[in-house]
Amino acid sequence: MKLTDFKKKIPPATYQEIAKTKIKELRPCQEKAINAELFNKKNLLICTPTASGKTLVAEMAIHHTITNNKGKALYIVPLKALANEKFNHFSNTYTFKTAVTSSDFDSADSYLEHTDLIISTSEKFDSLLRHKVEWIKTIQTIVIDEIHLLNDAHRGPTLEILITLLRTYLNNPQIIGLSATIGNPEELASWLNANLIQDSWRPVTLHQGIYHDGAIQFYENKKKRS
Repeated sequence: MKLTDFKKKIPPATYQEIAKTKIKELRPCQEKAINAELFNKKNLLICTPTASGKTLVAEMAIHHTITNNKGKALYIVPLKALANEKFNHFSNTYTFKTAVTSSDFDSADSYLEHTDLIISTSEKFDSLLRHKVEWIKTIQTIVIDEIHLLNDAHRGPTLEILITLLRTYLNNPQIIGLSATIGNPEELASWLNANLIQDSWRPVTLHQGIYHDGAIQFYENKKKRS
């Protein structure tokens, strides 16, 4: 649907920010997220294909939290390289103060107190939580990218503990989980007390086939004759 169709459902400041990006139409998962109380601090688990528009859902929630609710937002990523990538994107797109922290050093990173959006790896923010710095209590929205890594033997335990600690330490934060490959979405959504957003839409049609002897034989979805 067109962005203008959702003008009454998106807070004015956030709507204007999206409009600046020249986006004219919302993708299915974005429409579903808005209708699933994205702007009422409802937890969401978004399980849709790559490039289906999950990131914009997170950006809308972050912008609303910082602009309308005057709180901080936290964006958790699994890798330092992805943290830097997200930092560059947010810094070049939005005017609010963004900082990245992914150092291996165990420090309180006091400069983060004066930022609006903090981008961090799960391991680094787990360390920050253990320093019990007061500014962490001002975080209102948490985005967890690649949340399916909860099932990863190496990163999963730290991420699960971090989510549990944040939910305990903060005052009812909004949690938004993003993933294209969750094997147990209903179970995870229940654990997060989140609305589950699922959709198969993708910007480019996915074709499946077998590569053999220098050629690809694609499968075609043919309707059976009755």
